[in-house]
Amino acid sequence: MPTIDIQNLKKYFGKVKAVDGISLSVEQGEIFGFLGPNGAGKTTTIRCMMDFIRPLSGSIEILGKNAQKDSVELKKQIGYLSGYVSLYDKWTGQDHIDFVSSLNGAKDHSKELTERFDFDPTKKTKGLSSGNKQKLGLIMAFMFQPKILILDEPTIALDPLLQNTVYELLSELTNNGSTVFMSSHNLAEVDRTCSRVGIIKDGKIVAVQSIQALKEMRMYTVTAYFSDHFDKREFDLEGIEIIKELPSGLVLNVRGDLDPLIKKLGQFDIKDLEIEHASLDDIFLEYYKK
Repeated sequence: MPTIDIQNLKKYFGKVKAVDGISLSVEQGEIFGFLGPNGAGKTTTIRCMMDFIRPLSGSIEILGKNAQKDSVELKKQIGYLSGYVSLYDKWTGQDHIDFVSSLNGAKDHSKELTERFDFDPTKKTKGLSSGNKQKLGLIMAFMFQPKILILDEPTIALDPLLQNTVYELLSELTNNGSTVFMSSHNLAEVDRTCSRVGIIKDGKIVAVQSIQALKEMRMYTVTAYFSDHFDKREFDLEGIEIIKELPSGLVLNVRGDLDPLIKKLGQFDIKDLEIEHASLDDIFLEYYKK
């Protein structure tokens, strides 16, 4: 049984279909990346998962429990980080940690985490930098070693060293059986940490794929340099897009089989030819444009 199971989830705000019938599942021990452009429905989905807002229809089950009916019980087993960490200005970091600890009652690992994040919990949060506020949010999300982590942009405002600390913690937790559902715009981060991703656009899931499967998609960037005159209209072929014109060549985006393009290029005197497999960034952008 999936650790997180979302079926036909819908949430509308008036005429805006923020989430429009999405379905996906996440297995135990998995780090699942939830990706999409701004306004795609990522945060709305996460807020429904946390029962901060109620869906119009559909179901969400986490650890086999209903995310709405069993919300209070589930929150004790979920570590959550919002996309914007909201804090009480007059409280110190330790005040926040103690408050969260009093609500949960589980074993508290906050002292170890404050050391790993090099965070001073004695300062009032009003004067903290955005990076230090993010550290505090992460400490409160990780401090009980939860069975489920739901993270919205977890490494925003963090320097590369602290980003690595987050990645290490994610690896440690999932190695112990925890499950991570993570929204991120950082594609290098997704590539490094996630085993699978769901891509959402305009409130609908457009793909659920393993990172490896995405990398193996047949998308290429081809740069061709010609010795003689050429007519770019000759390359108006299915699955081929001219993305740049050079003084003596073309840069082409190819989706699918390379063979038709290679045969077409064989009709010309080619001075140089470069073929690169599309990067993960290019592949995600292709989904975003669909």
